[in-house]
Amino acid sequence: MSASHAPAELSSTTPDRNGNASALDGLGSIAGPVRVLRPRRAAPADAVRPTRAEVNLANLRHNLRVLERAMSGASKPQIWGVLKADAYGHGAPAVARTLERTGIPGLCVALLEEAVELRDAGIRVPILVMGGYYGPRREGFEEILARDLVPVVYDAGQIERLANLLRLEQRGRVGVHLKVDTGMGRLGAAPSELDAVLATLAKHPEVRLDGLMTHLACADADDLGVTLDQMRRFEEIEQRARRFGLTPRLRHASNSAAMLRLPAARLDVVRPGVALFGISPCPGLAPDLKPVIRVRSEVVALRTVEKGERIGYGHTWEAARQSVVATVPMGYADGLSRQLSNRGAALMRGQRAPIAGTVSMDLTMLDVTDIPGARVGDEVVFLGTQDGPLGRATISAEEIAGLTGTIPWEVLTSISRRVPRFYREP
Repeated sequence: MSASHAPAELSSTTPDRNGNASALDGLGSIAGPVRVLRPRRAAPADAVRPTRAEVNLANLRHNLRVLERAMSGASKPQIWGVLKADAYGHGAPAVARTLERTGIPGLCVALLEEAVELRDAGIRVPILVMGGYYGPRREGFEEILARDLVPVVYDAGQIERLANLLRLEQRGRVGVHLKVDTGMGRLGAAPSELDAVLATLAKHPEVRLDGLMTHLACADADDLGVTLDQMRRFEEIEQRARRFGLTPRLRHASNSAAMLRLPAARLDVVRPGVALFGISPCPGLAPDLKPVIRVRSEVVALRTVEKGERIGYGHTWEAARQSVVATVPMGYADGLSRQLSNRGAALMRGQRAPIAGTVSMDLTMLDVTDIPGARVGDEVVFLGTQDGPLGRATISAEEIAGLTGTIPWEVLTSISRRVPRFYREP
């Protein structure tokens, strides 16, 4: 295992006379009031409690190969991995380094802050900032240019601001990807605004249309009719762009579900996210994928609870017999959903142990009465597989999602940054 290190809090840092970091390094001539902040990740080297997330980077590489093989045919699109939300909770810098070493041609994030974090970690491949928000003025675009990032734009005002900055800084052309709304209704140039946006791009050749993209709303639904309608609209929009003299080099729409289910939606680039991390976007769609993350802790206390005694906040659990209860230092502040109170389970010695009582912010109790040999220091797994003296068992993100009324995406991204990530290198 190798340990990740906590990134600097500021997007760009330079030592002051005391060796501390300031916010100006890396901005060069455009240094100014820009301060791109991001949460600080817990560093394994500083960890005292045994709670941690173990990330298997070999499984990440395996999943990328599975996705490559799934796209059969003479003309295969590029795969740009989506690493938004701290790479779906796996730790974006380490994941990005692994994918970059495989030769992946590009990465996608949601936020400018996420892109800055990857550049600060030394990632050099193209990074597409899909969220499209860079602040109300020009500061975010200054960061885009300074970090050699690929911006997504979706309205004429963004294009004008970027063009003005390029002229002011006497820079050359910059490539952008235009996001269009084909039915998601969330972000992207709306049909009623599209001609104005295209006309603005044509008016400012220094802002080069490198990519045309959209987002599919129902690619994981049983009925693909909505997705096919979106793709037809997307094709019509591409033809409208050509009438303005705009020819995007890269067209992309597919998320994990679309790239696996609908070859017609693959185009030039596909954008898998959750599938890279071993979660099938539809049940049974990609059985060869392997989970990448495992969340574990250890028992820190054991106590005997007499029949009829109640424990935890609200006394929601009552011992039906004389019971043994284990306390584990992981709670809802770490991403263990409070919805699992008295419903979920953890793995101990290779066997399931029910969660007893209400999940607290920092601690959770397990009923380990039926686990022979339970003792302080035993490993407890909340997500993933455990091999133990009593057998082998698995708790998947899909199982947790079913118990908590959510989706596996949320289970993964809810693992908080105070849980240190430890990496198993491929």
